[in-house]
Amino acid sequence: MAFLGISGMQYSGETFPDVRIIVAEDSNVFTSMISTRMRELFGINVEICRTFEDLQAANELSDEAVTLAISNINLPGAENGEALEYLIDQNIPVVVFTGTFQEQTREKLLAKDIVDYILKDNIFAVEMLGESVYRFLTNHRHHVLIVDDSPTARALLSSRLKRYNFRVSTAESGAKALEILKANPDIGLVVTDYNMPDIDGFELTRRIRGARGSHELRIIGVSSSTNRLLSARFLKVGGNDFMLRPFIDEEFYCRVNQNLDTLVQIKAATARK
Repeated sequence: MAFLGISGMQYSGETFPDVRIIVAEDSNVFTSMISTRMRELFGINVEICRTFEDLQAANELSDEAVTLAISNINLPGAENGEALEYLIDQNIPVVVFTGTFQEQTREKLLAKDIVDYILKDNIFAVEMLGESVYRFLTNHRHHVLIVDDSPTARALLSSRLKRYNFRVSTAESGAKALEILKANPDIGLVVTDYNMPDIDGFELTRRIRGARGSHELRIIGVSSSTNRLLSARFLKVGGNDFMLRPFIDEEFYCRVNQNLDTLVQIKAATARK
């Protein structure tokens, strides 16, 4: 099992011959690097679209659905972000690969529900892109349970995780969460609120740990409380991570990835014994 990207994520070397990826980019250097790396890593021959017209033709003149688009913000014929808007309007998942980045740009990108963004500003950019693509292609293998008594909070976290291609279940209470866990042994991650009326996050974690250890399931606690002791208490009852709301998308996604990567590594090590 090899390592991919700079995060230490393990990669099994599998290929994805049936995946269709479009690269909307006019730089010869980057299209060459991306094409080579996607073919080396995943056995995927990406389709290069150097103009907005090329992009529209690739999507509309083929009966084969696009699995994922890797797109610069601007293309010839779409100098004001029209290419990105087009992909989103077509419900095509997008990883933005850009050299232009400011706080305002970040907020606009995340508001469009893109999968991820990668900056071209370092020598690891294409490796990071490869990692992002691999996560998107394989995240559906992970089943995540969100536990929160707030419908708004459940919907927000669910939409975030589905954007990244995870399978998601939700529970409005600790009791319901235990029912879902019993019926779905494939759940590998629980994201639970602390403050719930029936069973709080601490007690839910204790009960989960009575049945499943950290080598089988990871638990991330979340809370809007300003009490900094919650983190320590949560970890001591069996949680693996803790986040205080409000948190930013990138941090949330990284914490989810780190916990699931750990789970994959533990299972791989166990299988080798």
